[in-house]
Formats: sequence, C-alpha cells, structure tokens
Amino acid sequence: MKRLAVYCGSASPPDPRYLALARETGAMLAARGIGVVYGGGKAGLMGALASGALEAGGEVIGVIPQALKDMEVANLDCTELHVVQTMHQRKQAFTDLSDGFVTLPGGVGTMDELWEAVSWAQLGYHAKPVGLLNAFGYYDGLVQFNAHMAATGFVREAHRGIVIIDEALPGLLDKMAAFRPGKTIVQMRVEDL
Repeated sequence: MKRLAVYCGSASPPDPRYLALARETGAMLAARGIGVVYGGGKAGLMGALASGALEAGGEVIGVIPQALKDMEVANLDCTELHVVQTMHQRKQAFTDLSDGFVTLPGGVGTMDELWEAVSWAQLGYHAKPVGLLNAFGYYDGLVQFNAHMAATGFVREAHRGIVIIDEALPGLLDKMAAFRPGKTIVQMRVEDL
C-alpha cells in the first residue's frame, strides 16, 4: 500500500486523545512510507493528520471541494491539493488516488465516506481494503451494528470481511495488507443475492 485514503472528522473534540491519534496516524503512515490522501482541510482531526504526516516527511494529498476551499479551510501545506466541484468527485478521487481506506473517529461525513467505500467494495467497484480504527472504543456501537446487519442477512457472507477492524494502527495496517477481496455482487448470480 503506497497511499491510503484516511477518513476523519474536521472537528476538534474536547478529549485531546482524538487529535493526538490523528497526528500519530499521519506520522506513523509517513514512517512506513505510506502517503496520506485526505479531505484537504486544516481543521480538527484532518489538520492534525496532515500535520503529523508532513512533519514526519510524508506525502499528503488533499482533496477538497471548491466551496470549502472558498471558506479558507483548505490546507495549503499539502504536497498536492486537488480542488473538485462536488463531494461525489472528492470521494471518487479518494478511491482513485489510494490503495485502501482507513477510518479514524469522525462524524456524519466520515460515516458517509466509510460506507461508500464499503458499498463500492461489495459491488466490485474497487478491491481495496477498508480499515476501521476503533481507537478508544469509539466505534464499538458501529462494529456491533455491522455484525447485526450480517447476522440479520443484510450483509452477505462473502462481504462480512470487508470492514477490517483493529484498535491500533499497526495491527490494522497488517490486517489490511493481508486482505483478499471476496466475491462481489457484480460477480454473483441473481439467485445468490
């Protein structure tokens, strides 16, 4: 994996562990020679992620919609900054520019990015690993809900392993490196759906 799209919040929660986690993630990816593709912002976890990677000498590629750049939230210190028109173009760029996805704590936008990466993997639009960093138990409820969807039959057996979960980045990256995609929806027969 040469580049990973990292999804995370633009907020700065009161608990300082979250900003520290984002900064450490950027630094650790840079130390492993893995470039960061992210939302291009300078605030919150996004800004901490980029700072951590840049300070460690890593590559940081930001992808930001023009409307957000116009609000002056773009991180102009990125190695590259791609300005797009829509959020759909932004997410497509994340997929095109990366070899996989890591989701740090975040809010609604982060969830949108995560679930689109999962949905596209199920469909066969990409065959890249989708990692969920469940630091501090932040995603415990989501992990439980994902298991519930599978147990209920809304996530097919072939797709149960798409979301790769770990509580620490080194373990998550190791699991992602070992990922092998399963049979996608477009490869299935109608009777299998």
